[in-house]
Amino acid sequence: MPIAISPPSISHYSYVPETKEKLDWADLPTIDLSLYGTPEGNAQLADTLIKAVRTKGFFYVTNFGISQEKVDKQFAIGQKFYELPLEEKLKYTPDLENGEYNGYRPAGRTVHDSGVRDRTEVYNIPKFDGFHPREHPAPVADNIGEIEEFARSLHDKILDPLHTLLALALELPPDFFVNLHKYENKSEDHLRYMKYSKYPAEDIPKLGGFYSRGHTDLGTLTLLFRQPVAALQIKDHETGEWKWAKPLDGSLTVNTCDTLSFLTGGYVKSTIHRVSVPPKDQQHVDRLGLLYFARPQNDLVLNTIDSPVLKREGYTQNEFEKAGVPVPTMEEFTFKKQKWQQGTGNKGAISYKEKEGQEILPGFKGQLFT
Repeated sequence: MPIAISPPSISHYSYVPETKEKLDWADLPTIDLSLYGTPEGNAQLADTLIKAVRTKGFFYVTNFGISQEKVDKQFAIGQKFYELPLEEKLKYTPDLENGEYNGYRPAGRTVHDSGVRDRTEVYNIPKFDGFHPREHPAPVADNIGEIEEFARSLHDKILDPLHTLLALALELPPDFFVNLHKYENKSEDHLRYMKYSKYPAEDIPKLGGFYSRGHTDLGTLTLLFRQPVAALQIKDHETGEWKWAKPLDGSLTVNTCDTLSFLTGGYVKSTIHRVSVPPKDQQHVDRLGLLYFARPQNDLVLNTIDSPVLKREGYTQNEFEKAGVPVPTMEEFTFKKQKWQQGTGNKGAISYKEKEGQEILPGFKGQLFT
């Protein structure tokens, strides 16, 4: 059983300045949740949402009812965790090779084409649903009540409204997706503190322009809280162009993921995104991320749902159904893709080339994008 060490006190989190470089920013729609809650407002937002997820795959959410102070505290907790000695963080590493992911994932497990290893660390905190008991290091354990309150608020204030709007857009009962994501049900949702450490200047030209290759997330929706280091790039569904995602004050960025694509027979696409090398005026700083990954209940079989919209538009089968192979449950898909994403074949590190095209499940292969 890991033994926590006492952390320094957690104070206010200070953000680095935004880039002054002129970047090719994506023009993303905004879901203003101050409009949510009336028939007229919901209809307007549902229309904006479905267009956003079908064309861009990413959108901003504003006025979501969680104070900036609470968001800042989560960044501060994440920062204190990453200030712990490596040997302390490693005590909380799960069985990464077999798809377990809650806890700490150290840097250096992925190798760029040049031979340079990644500098990305992850700490995942599962839902507080009684199914995922874990020990945590002191910066997390000492603030676990506040972390739980924050994580639960993401469901109540953000995910439930977004899931309701999505159901309305697909002409389903309003609580359709909410019921698949009930907090008390066993599922693999998690809060993440993620750190991209800066590279030595001599290594930056060896990265091929990115910290992390293009990929898709495996759940339904991913929430990314605003942080100022420009690095996130998205691939436009319609044009195929890569654009930078601008960090907007008082917002969070949301993207659609694999499971939502499965459930809608490809009507909603899983968004391809990557983490670029930051612009030159930010390459000297680390990039700390605060994210939440939403996933439906573990026992859900990922068949295409029965939606009037999907039937009219001809989206009635996902890739598993078209291939005539067994359709996985959410739990099966989660652990298979996590194993592909973070496993190294017990070699300690693996290259992007080795991962590309590996079969994750019959009917679904792992893909990486440049």
